[in-house]
Amino acid sequence: MKSRMTCTHTDYSTDSPLNREPSVKELVSSFITPGSISYNRNHGPIPHVEASTHTITIDGLVPNPQRLTVKDLATKFPQDEICCALECAGNRRHTMRTMLKEVEGIDWGDAAVMNCYWKGPRLRDVLQHAGVQEARPDLHVAFSSYQVQCQEDKWFGGSVELARALSDDADVILALEMNGAPLEPNHGYPVRVVLPGIAGARWVKWLDKITIQDQESTNFYQRRDYKVLPEEAVDRDAAEPFWDKTPAMCEVPINSVIAVPEDNETITLSESGKYEVKGYAVPQGSDGPITKVQVSGDGGKSWVDAQLGNSGPGDGTGDRVKKWCWVLWKAEIKVEKGSGRDIVSRAYDAGGNQQAEHSQWNLRGVGYNGYGRARNLTVR
Repeated sequence: MKSRMTCTHTDYSTDSPLNREPSVKELVSSFITPGSISYNRNHGPIPHVEASTHTITIDGLVPNPQRLTVKDLATKFPQDEICCALECAGNRRHTMRTMLKEVEGIDWGDAAVMNCYWKGPRLRDVLQHAGVQEARPDLHVAFSSYQVQCQEDKWFGGSVELARALSDDADVILALEMNGAPLEPNHGYPVRVVLPGIAGARWVKWLDKITIQDQESTNFYQRRDYKVLPEEAVDRDAAEPFWDKTPAMCEVPINSVIAVPEDNETITLSESGKYEVKGYAVPQGSDGPITKVQVSGDGGKSWVDAQLGNSGPGDGTGDRVKKWCWVLWKAEIKVEKGSGRDIVSRAYDAGGNQQAEHSQWNLRGVGYNGYGRARNLTVR
């Protein structure tokens, strides 16, 4: 992936958008992910928007259409802050293509995820201000950004069911801040959607329109990307009849990743014959928090429970935060000396979800959540 750099007006384009991730070792060095090492996923250039003139339109099937300024969002509604993980739908695509078979898309490693504090008004309050009260099951809330042209569409958009947007327990906010500071341009300044437990493709950045409608977003990235297509969709031609039949990816699956050691490393056991493994785990959608992570140094024959080192500053995060955020974990395990060794991990969450050895192959390589793996290790 590209190295870290400062974003400017001319750094990135539709032909060459900003897509990068840190090393997974660097990623797990902090419970809260600093913007300086966070991953970036874009389908076009990064717009530089003036907050003082930017507006967000709320329209569609709403009793009282609105046009709100960024100042309105910051001053006319209570401000909420939530700590949650943001994960790219394509996180771990490299593992899917190397463990299962070839897929299409950017070769993301295991670090296309970030755990941050997000602050802004709750979407529920903003929609109620526009007169939206009833969470009709046939309605969707669509988020759109018309700031720049994307690779596959003239704009970027995504949507979720209206019931989720209006749910007090879903913690959906229109974020103005990340980690206590205004959003950076590459993270959606001046306002982006934060959808805890939902794939990052729906967290629309540079938000300028919210529409209540009787269908999901018509944007390319909702209708013809970010879907777990059936296994018979082996290429673009074979995928064609399945795009309209396959639901858009919404909630992220349960996952765990091994950050230390990384693939192909040489590791040295301690005097007790053990090695300390580290990583992260995220719950499935709204089924958090993570309740257990297990690690194996013998191919899954035996497992060791990891120590979950979850929590933010002061350790006073509470259940609401833990539901949406990742956990950082560590475990001391035995691994046989020699070459070609593997270490694997699996996670469990409060909703009863358990990480399996592999997940379904799909053409776009999204939603992979097989065991976390450190492969081809040399153990001394």
